[in-house]
Amino acid sequence: MKAAVYFGEENIKTIDVDEPELKADHEVLVEVSATSICGSDLHLYRGAMDPIMEKGRSQTGHELIGIVRETGKRVSKFKPGDRISMAYSCSCGECYMCEVGQTAHCETTQKAVYGFGIPFGDLNGTHSEALILPHADAHAMIIPDAISDAAALTLSCNLPSAIIANKLADIKPGENVALIGCGPTGLMALDIAINSAAGIVVAIDKVAHRLDVAAKKGAITINANDTDCKEQALSYCNGRGFDKVIEVVGYPETLQMALDIIRPGGTIAAIGVFCDQEFNLVLADVFLRDITLHMNGFANVQPFMWEGLRLMERNVLNPEEYFTHNFDLVDIDKAYRMFFDKSDDAMKVLIRP
Repeated sequence: MKAAVYFGEENIKTIDVDEPELKADHEVLVEVSATSICGSDLHLYRGAMDPIMEKGRSQTGHELIGIVRETGKRVSKFKPGDRISMAYSCSCGECYMCEVGQTAHCETTQKAVYGFGIPFGDLNGTHSEALILPHADAHAMIIPDAISDAAALTLSCNLPSAIIANKLADIKPGENVALIGCGPTGLMALDIAINSAAGIVVAIDKVAHRLDVAAKKGAITINANDTDCKEQALSYCNGRGFDKVIEVVGYPETLQMALDIIRPGGTIAAIGVFCDQEFNLVLADVFLRDITLHMNGFANVQPFMWEGLRLMERNVLNPEEYFTHNFDLVDIDKAYRMFFDKSDDAMKVLIRP
């Protein structure tokens, strides 16, 4: 069987690996119909997670649409032939943390994540021809045929994360909102925010074609490469700052930007995946300005998959529009390179085995 494997910084390629086999009654064997690359996968690609990946063995990928081929004896929700997707983090659905909705912090699986190295469960990845889903009943779901493969892929991570960002920000009608990061997840968060009847919505990014998409949706766009980008942003809210800021990048400088442009009493929803160990948070500033800061990069997406599916079924948004390129699994190295470089106006890539 072919699967994408990590070999080092900017070196992920497709090789032959052993065929996956069921080993527990709660597992499901899935044949991959399609997968994609998430922005968080780029942290692996650029080498930021190198210490947790076993070179030449650790698989990648955590976004899935596939067909069930075999089920364990305890699996009750799925049967062979079902078309399913799953949450990027593997959760049991029965422990305390799962019961309180913190599925990414499952006590049974110990925060296991598909395709994310040894400390995160050492699980197989979706960048493969087939994979095993442990505890499938708890974090996978059947996908209706009316939902395209591309749209369904976003249920594993992107779309539920965008929903979480908006729930944490708690945007009220008429509030001014800033979005930092216009990748696929950021743009889906923008879709939802605009549908919340927000006031002025400003989108900030460094990539021109992403800003073009945000502008077409009705956002005021600012290029983060501009030396006065923060001043530009603040000019749209009379210098007092935004009511709500959604951060979807995951770098110290973007979190600092969020802190710089939020108004006193405002709320920041930072859902970017942060790999840096430290950040100079000025407590007096956050305290005296009464800022509410939510950090949720390790998102609990499983509880919001159904809501994401409903948004698609009711045509509130169409995640398929963000897929710009198609690749074969054997060309995973080319797919990673294009997505990392954001070349050829790439937004999101669809990968088929």
